[in-house]
Amino acid sequence: MLKARIQQQGGSLTLDGGLASELERSGCDLDHPLWSARVLVEEPEAITRVTRSFVKAGADLVATATYQATFPGLEKVGVDREAAIGLFRRAVALAREVADESESRPLVAASVGPFGAYLADGSEYRGDYGLEESELKEFHRERVAVLAESEADLLAFETFPSGIEARAVATLMEESHPDRESWISCSCRDGRSLWDGSPVEEVAAFLVDRPQVAAFGVNCIDPEHAVELIDRIRQAAPSLPVIVYPNAGGGWDAEAGDWRGGDSPSVFAERAREWRKAGATIVGGCCQATPDHIRALAETANLR
Repeated sequence: MLKARIQQQGGSLTLDGGLASELERSGCDLDHPLWSARVLVEEPEAITRVTRSFVKAGADLVATATYQATFPGLEKVGVDREAAIGLFRRAVALAREVADESESRPLVAASVGPFGAYLADGSEYRGDYGLEESELKEFHRERVAVLAESEADLLAFETFPSGIEARAVATLMEESHPDRESWISCSCRDGRSLWDGSPVEEVAAFLVDRPQVAAFGVNCIDPEHAVELIDRIRQAAPSLPVIVYPNAGGGWDAEAGDWRGGDSPSVFAERAREWRKAGATIVGGCCQATPDHIRALAETANLR
């Protein structure tokens, strides 16, 4: 599905922006272990509204509000298994409805966050879980099974800080969902390595020959590192489409509790020209990327 859409649109797609940060900007309270999944439970119409704004801005791909939603995380706040399955399906249905009402018919990606997102302690920017690959595979198994059986066009494994965890979900898809596509996107501490120290080339080389992985790349990174990371991925896996969606500005300042700077839509779009020139096939935005940022990206999508 994703590979076919890439070919149909001349090798360049635009991803949506920061769903959670846009929900916050619109007044939703995400100060909760479930983060954007809290809005899925309490105010689903807000998710529809934000998703629609990204589609109208020109997004060819939209992600569901399931990044932070996990069975154990939902259970902690009193949501049982059957109700959790219903929430996963509802999240996909919300995005599906918005996509299908648009003439452009963007693809719907079911978002799967890393184990660190479930911990809700910033571990997705460390990757120091202390878990084996088999344990991480089991953590993701049930949620992935539900999302793989949904109306989503593909799965999106996002902000993975650990090479072990990226290998775990790739193997899980190959073993259990061989007919489903996904992309895997990692968070990185610099222009070379994931947060756990894994070289990005090493992860790309592991994923390159896996048909379930339709694209590999990076997200929730400082945009200053994007070109180097794209170069390294391309060198290790030249046949694998690269997806990149940095933050619209710098990284998160844990001490200050705020983002370091921020790019305007025009500056972000200029940066994106360089990412496309470096070889990125799918370009979007992560935290702080608004519909205006995505509109600017879409307008320059064919200007490499």
